[in-house]
Order: sequence, then C-alpha cells, then structure tokens
Amino acid sequence: MPFRRAAVAALAVLTVAGCGSATQTPAAAPPAEDAAVPVVASTNVYGSIVEAVGGDHVTVDSLIDDPAADPHSYESTPADAAAVAKAKLVVVNGGGYDDFLPRLVESSGANPTVVDVAGISGLVPAEEEHAAEEAPAEGEEHEHGEFNEHFWYSLPTVQKVATQIATDLAAADPADAAEFTANADAFNARLAELITRAEAIGKAQPGARVAVTEPVPGYLVQTAGLTDATPHEFTEAIEEDTDPPAAALQETLALFSGDPVRALILNAQTETPSTNQVRDAAQTAGVPVVEMTETLPEGVPDYATWMGGQIDALAGALGTRPSGS
Repeated sequence: MPFRRAAVAALAVLTVAGCGSATQTPAAAPPAEDAAVPVVASTNVYGSIVEAVGGDHVTVDSLIDDPAADPHSYESTPADAAAVAKAKLVVVNGGGYDDFLPRLVESSGANPTVVDVAGISGLVPAEEEHAAEEAPAEGEEHEHGEFNEHFWYSLPTVQKVATQIATDLAAADPADAAEFTANADAFNARLAELITRAEAIGKAQPGARVAVTEPVPGYLVQTAGLTDATPHEFTEAIEEDTDPPAAALQETLALFSGDPVRALILNAQTETPSTNQVRDAAQTAGVPVVEMTETLPEGVPDYATWMGGQIDALAGALGTRPSGS
C-alpha cells in the first residue's frame, strides 16, 4: 500500500518537525546598533550640555537637579552609585566643586570616560591642579583655591566641554559620530552669540561696578566687562557657608550707598542672614537685584536658554541707573 506508507512517512516528518519547533530556543535579538549611551553628570547644567550634543543617542542622569538645593552640600546616594556603575561617560565639574562624583567613579569598579571640566577649562592655576585632584573624604569640607570653580559661567569653557563631549560620545557610539559633531557645532554657535551679547554689556557700560553674594557668576561678570566691587572676604565666607567678618559685611553694605553699584547679582540657591541683609540694602537703595543660580531652574529647557536669560536680566538691570545716582 504505497500511498499509506507515504502518508505515514509524511506524518512522521511533520511530528518530528513539530517537536523540534516546540523545544527550539528562540534566537537572541541582536543588540540595537544605536542604543543610547548612558551618561552621568554631576548637575543638570552639564546634563543639559550632554543632551544638546548627544540628542536621542544618550540617556542622562543628572545627580543634582533640585533648583532649591546648594550643590556644595550635596551628599551622594546609593542610586547615584548605581547610575555611575552603568555609565559609559561621566561629566564632573572638578576643582573641588563636586568631589562626591570622582569618589563614586573610583568606588564603582567601572571604567567610564570622565570629562573633567576643571582640566579642560585651563582656568585652574598649575599649582592648584594637584590639590584639586585630591578630593576630601565624604562629608569633609573642601578648600577652594584662588581660582573660581564655577566653570559653567565661562562660556568659552562650556564650548570646549561640548566639543570634548562630542569626541567622547563618538568613541562610545562611532555610528553617530557625525551627528555628535554637528550638534556640538550648533550648540557652540549659540554660545558664541551669547558671548557677543555679554560683551555688549561692557561696551555699553564699560567697567560698571556690581556686587555679588558669591563668586558663582564671576566668569560671566568678566566676559561682560564689569567690575566686581564685593570684598573677597564676604563672598568667600558665603561660599564656605560661614558668617562673613563684620567688617566685610559692613563694607559690602556700603556698596549700596553714596556712589552705589549698578546691580547686585545674588545666588538664589544660597540664602543666609548676611545675604538677606545685602538684598535688603540693594532694594532700599533702588539697586536692581539679578538672581543667578548654580543649576537650571525648573521649567528652563536647556543651558543656552538659561544662560541667555541671565545675560538679558543683567543687561536689563544695568540699563537703568539706581535711583538717586
């Protein structure tokens, strides 16, 4: 019965094939070629810069993003350590500002590429570089050198950082290297416009005197061609979270009488009785108060928009002389 034998044979083949398909392990899906590069940044300022350069090809974890927090007193968390352990790129301000992050990198056991803004900036004196690299233990206070570690207010430095980030992302994701370079170029072009706007302030008001509560905006003040008239002892004490010497406080308050400064630039993230006294003195004298921050405020979409708004606020403040001057 040839037909029956053929049918049985066919049925056997189907049965074997069916058993094979039931036990066969599905092939693993190939990894996505353009999987996002995991990045950790100490603050959302640097996180925003990474996003501007990396676009959809990065996932960014900014460890400090609370606009009401003082980054100087930040303490890392287990979630921060977990993020660092997975990161391929870490962006750290350096210069003693965010020492917790280099410690996390060291203890993570991972080997991410680290973008050290202090080293890139060229703004740290040679004798300070070694001291800045020696981070204090968790919970210890760091000592600031004579340099200003708030590098993100130096627009030329941020341009260098964007270029370096593009290079390092390209090493992690070569397929998208051209896009990283193009994004960095576009970002840096926006910053070039901001530099021109800042320099225009000084051209219109050459050497205009201003007061600051902390050295946070120092590089922007320099770019704008303005003169910081605040006693160093006052700003240093506020930055180190200590009470300024009485003489320094009185000298600062005196900046708002007689021939007053043109504006007060106040760090909105650090409020103390001394800074409140200074704000009150400025407002009493009719001196404009310009608030600047150390991290992106809530609702501000990106670094360039944030910095541009602060430059415009400073220009607007200096466009009107204090009352009685």
